[in-house]
Amino acid sequence: MQIVTSWMEQGIEQGIEQGKKQEAVALISRQLSRRVGMLTPLLQERIQNLSTTELEDLGEALLDFTSVRDLEVWFENN
Repeated sequence: MQIVTSWMEQGIEQGIEQGKKQEAVALISRQLSRRVGMLTPLLQERIQNLSTTELEDLGEALLDFTSVRDLEVWFENN
């Protein structure tokens, strides 16, 4: 029974983490679209492939963005 419980707990934790990441991607994407305009599919894909920590960093950095080029430069430097 302990193995099943541990396996279930691990699955639940992974699901929670995945959900947090999906929410972060959605929020960052909305903020970027509002800040710099529509994002290309390539940029959207790059955002989706970021880790949770990288999404947090991007969330802070985007406050200084004024154009899509700022996002591209951020990707080049990170």
